Parts: sequence; structure tokens; C-alpha cells
Amino acid sequence: MKTGILTIAAGAALLLSACQSKTTTNGTDSTVVTTESTVTDTGMKAIKPAGPAPAWAPSIKPEMQAVIEKLASYGDKPIPELSAQQARKNHTPTDAVMDLMAENGIAKPVFNVDTMGKDIAVAGGMVHVRIYTPKTGKAAYPVIVYYHGGGFVIANLDVYDASANVLAHHTEAIVVSVAYRLAPENKFPTAHNDAYTAYEWVVNNAASIKGDAKKIAVAGESAGGNLAINTAIKARDKGFMLPTAILAVYPVAGSDMNTPSYLKNAAAKPLDKPMMMWFVKNYLNNMGEGKDPRINLIAANLKGLPMTTIITAEIDPLQSEGMMLADKLKAAGVTVDLKNYDGVTHEFFGMGAVVPQAMDAEKYAVSQLKKAFGM
Repeated sequence: MKTGILTIAAGAALLLSACQSKTTTNGTDSTVVTTESTVTDTGMKAIKPAGPAPAWAPSIKPEMQAVIEKLASYGDKPIPELSAQQARKNHTPTDAVMDLMAENGIAKPVFNVDTMGKDIAVAGGMVHVRIYTPKTGKAAYPVIVYYHGGGFVIANLDVYDASANVLAHHTEAIVVSVAYRLAPENKFPTAHNDAYTAYEWVVNNAASIKGDAKKIAVAGESAGGNLAINTAIKARDKGFMLPTAILAVYPVAGSDMNTPSYLKNAAAKPLDKPMMMWFVKNYLNNMGEGKDPRINLIAANLKGLPMTTIITAEIDPLQSEGMMLADKLKAAGVTVDLKNYDGVTHEFFGMGAVVPQAMDAEKYAVSQLKKAFGM
């Protein structure tokens, strides 16, 4: 699940201040694990929460708490009590951030990006993609194939529009955001198949969208992070061109809902354990499919994958499996960077307009992709 929230104004990311963090290298230089502890003065307008920190998140950062409070203020029914169709009408953290921006006089960002839509053929139907192209006049750009979150059940390209804009604008790459088909109307592995087909389409048609076919990365958040990694695995298995890099933000990577972070964050917001159970029941044909390595990525064959960047959040049921995935990738010989952000929740990525840790995460993701592209 995700927000993909409006972020910093165009160019503001370049003013991000350095963060105070602790970095450790685990035995080799193939894996860098960073725990984000403090983000210093960013020049952002501070947004303060109305009440005390919630019992489920005593360490929550004030700006993150303000977003969660605003989301709760809408009074929507909990998603596990709704049908998928009803849940898609709930307010999102994107709405909360946009309202906080309006209430606090924070201007919407301006991105130097053009967008266009296109429908591509997939098995059994069509899938829409939104193509974000930098307006800098280059003959060819690197490409990022991006998959939104939402537990394979909810959300859409609009909810994640800001994440795509941020990556396109600051990486100076084309972003192809994929509206894979959602469950329960389209059960497992439809989203996975759509994700891979979209990647193949981009590779085969890169020149037609001003893309550099030799520099194509995959990226995604939550369920989309899972799809990004699966797409790389399938490309490897089919002998197709591997992505240049993978960016997975708090990816769905396991099937064990009794990990340390699930136990600690069972009641967290905006993603809690009951919601994850609801997503699984809607997407999978049966609960046994949770053991499929396409869902349970920590049990997948991860050898031969490209440079991978994983971002996790402290207050998130998925934190443990994201960290375990990084360990499994390292053991498989993959170059991995893992950065965990303290005091923030699932969905924080893209909230850079109001949450300093999100601003830093966006800058980090951009720098990792640019490094992979040789920029």
C-alpha cells in the first residue's frame, strides 16, 4: 500500500541537508546497511501533531504523526471491514499530505516533466501506463519502470503520481508507471504477469518513448516493490535483458506475519496486520500461495540480480522482511544497499513536502538510481 505523495518543490531536493546516520558494512563491500537516525535542518516548514504520540508508535516523528492524525480525521471505515471496491474509495495518506500542505500554506511542487498515457497489450487484456518524460530536450533518457503499491488490491497511478514525478524530475529519467490489474477481480499471479509484460514492452519499445534501451531500471513501493524484484527474477529466468537496477521501497517480501516487525507494529497505521491479511486474502487464490516464491521473496532464487536498493521504515509490519530480503540478496552475491528510516511508517516515501525523513529517502533513491545509470 502506498501514498505516493506530493513532495518538495522542483529543485528543493538539491537543498537537502546532510543527515546524521550510522553506516555499517557487513563483512564485504557488497552490502551497505544504513540506519537513519536524524535528519537535520531541511528548510521545511515544521508541521506539528495535535496530540501525544500513539501507543503503537512512541518513537514516531512529529511530522509523520501529523499525517497519521489527518488520515484518521476523515473517519473512514477500516479497510478490512470493506470490499475492495469500497476500500478504493477511502481517503489515502496522499489526501492527508495534500490537506496538510493546503492548511499550512505549503506550495505544490512543480516538476519539469511531461506525461502521456498509453495502453499496452497483456495476456487477457490491456494495461494502462503513464509515461513521465523530463522536459530537458535530450535525445534519449534512462528509463525507470515503476510499480505502485496498494497490496495488489487498491490504489492507482494518481495516488502514486508524485513518486513517479519525483523520480523522473530528479533522476532525469523517463518513468513508466504501470497500472497493473488489481485483485480480487484479477487474482494471483495477474499483477506479477502484467508487471513483467510491461517491462518487456518498455525494453522492446524504449526508442519510441525516447528511452535508452541499455539503461532500464525497475522500481516500486510495497506490493510494487515485490513486483519490481519479481520482474528482474523473471527476466533472468527467461534470458531476457536484466534491469540495470532495482529500487524496492518497503517491499512485500515474505509470508510470515509473526516476524519481529509484525509483532511490534501489528496495530500500526496506515498499514497494520489485519490490513495485510485482507490484501493477501483478496489477491491469492488460496492461502497456500503465500509460500510461492513470487510472494515469499526471501525464499526465492535471488542469484544474478542487478544492484538493488531497499528502503524500510521502522514503524511498519514489513520492516523485518525487507531487511531479511537484503540479507538473502547479499548471500546470493547481489550488491545491496539497505537504508532504514526511524520514526516513520509504511507509506512515508513520497511525503517529502512535510516529512523530513521522506525528503531524505527520495534523495537517496534518486542518488542510487543515478549511480546505477552512470549519471
